[in-house]
Amino acid sequence: MIRSHVLICGGTGCTSSGSVALKEALASELKAKGLDEEVKIVMTGCFGLCALGPIMIVYPDGTFYSRVTINDIPEIVDEHLLKGRIVDRLVYNDTTVEVEEGAHISLNDTTFYKKQKRVALRNCGVINPEVVDEYIAMDGYQALGKVLTEMSPAQVIQLMKDSGLRGRGGGGFPTGMKWDFAAKSVSDKKYVVCNADEGDPGAFMDRSVLEGDPHAVIEAMAIAGYAIGADEGYIYVRAEYPIAIKRLTIAIAQAREYGLLGKDIFSTSFNFDIQLRFGAGAFVCGEETALLTSIEGNRGEPRPRPPFPAVKGLFGQPTIINNVETFANIPQIILKGAEWFASMGTEKSKGTKVFALGGKITHTGLVEIPMGTTLREIVEEIGGGVPNGKKFKAAQTGGPSGGCIPASHIDTPIDYDNLIAIGSMMGSGGLIVMDEDNCMVDIAKFFLEFTVDESCGKCTPCRIGTRRMLELLTKITNGNGTLEDIDHLEELAKHIKATALCGLGQTAPNPVLSTLRYFRDEYIAHVVEKRCPAGVCKNLVSYEIVADKCKGCTACRRACPVGAISGEVKQSHIIDKNKCIKCGVCVTKCKFDAIIRK
Repeated sequence: MIRSHVLICGGTGCTSSGSVALKEALASELKAKGLDEEVKIVMTGCFGLCALGPIMIVYPDGTFYSRVTINDIPEIVDEHLLKGRIVDRLVYNDTTVEVEEGAHISLNDTTFYKKQKRVALRNCGVINPEVVDEYIAMDGYQALGKVLTEMSPAQVIQLMKDSGLRGRGGGGFPTGMKWDFAAKSVSDKKYVVCNADEGDPGAFMDRSVLEGDPHAVIEAMAIAGYAIGADEGYIYVRAEYPIAIKRLTIAIAQAREYGLLGKDIFSTSFNFDIQLRFGAGAFVCGEETALLTSIEGNRGEPRPRPPFPAVKGLFGQPTIINNVETFANIPQIILKGAEWFASMGTEKSKGTKVFALGGKITHTGLVEIPMGTTLREIVEEIGGGVPNGKKFKAAQTGGPSGGCIPASHIDTPIDYDNLIAIGSMMGSGGLIVMDEDNCMVDIAKFFLEFTVDESCGKCTPCRIGTRRMLELLTKITNGNGTLEDIDHLEELAKHIKATALCGLGQTAPNPVLSTLRYFRDEYIAHVVEKRCPAGVCKNLVSYEIVADKCKGCTACRRACPVGAISGEVKQSHIIDKNKCIKCGVCVTKCKFDAIIRK
């Protein structure tokens, strides 16, 4: 008889921290202690608190262990699973929540979770994604059964419209409207495509859903197929996502075995099946027409629109394309109703949004919040604030297609329209936090470097224009820029935005335009004062030892790779600026804060 369940995170983050080895060590220890018939180990998807991995939760008491190592396993088995005594030193307790001595808080009461609303992530960290019965136990495939036996395709589409669900992949196009266009397109063959080509730096939302709840996407795609009259679907997933691919492969096979994919699903006349297609990591293939071109076996390049995919898409047939998170919402909307979903969020942005929270933030991880939650709530409460006593400076949303939101807009409610109004965009959901040590010119340069590398080269504005922008940014960060360069940079950005072929090219200038809008003073400092205010751009930085603070410990001198520091023991040292390569090693080695960066 099973008396305890141990859930171990099997998402990419915890897997990279050794959770698979942790599972094997736990299984071995349980067997050695004769507990293998009483304690069940479940590998789940991502819990969200990625910075605390590997994560282990013991039920029925719900004890949350973080940063567990193989060496901790014998103690957990002996004390907790055998004797019922919680191993306090490994328990995650949110220090901002008051608890009685010796007690442990519920995970939902922590500041990280209590403002979240998990819809797309509802099963991540809860079920074993490789066991279809566990998904079914969480109401899985009930929505598909409902639409096939109780609803017409038109009713399904109307429900999507009434819910207000918008595409979670970036543009935010209304899902029901997209489905309606495809349903009204006349053709003997139609397709449903899932865009799982998540390519934004710092984004891992879709990856985590596929790893933790693959059946939700499969079920939603079948529902979409029924709504528009399609009998075939494709999931276009990055080959760089091996865990997601493995679990999708297992889930599709299980769904076929259970009659949930294939012919006569739920003993109806509806037929639908899904195939996987692997992307090679081209960022442009996240753009829907380039993605379709890639599925067809051609070089991934965007097509002019119109015609839109809903009219002429994959293999020239009507096609709907939604991303992973969009699909993950659909079964719950079917079961709980449009009003339930529309009750969350804002007037024009309904429901929740998943963000990959990263950068200069205490709680790196995956969060799902109702639309309309402010940036301050996400950063300071859910994310735990900026670490090391640093000040929040900006947040980058939308990846290379988005923009930087300054501290002055930290109380902005996050939704599609508000982000666009302040010069950013939702994107797929990456949210990178920056502090006072980040140079905003360097940030813009980072994203332009990415865009230049990833441009497919089909249109001149993106192929040539972004490279010219990068050259100007490089000139500025090297200390050779002029005020005219800033003007040329802004003018070029606006032209590219207006003339590039696809959405990725049109949004590529956003990081530059948003930093020029809110941090123009940093650009001016780079070109007029030849100074990087954040001390990031090497050519504009110099290091100096403060004589009164230097103790002559020689730590900096010994660490300098080019011998640029001289001085005797217990005497103040000096940096030869002609030799200094500005690597910053001396600053990290100095224990007395005697080296300043100018």
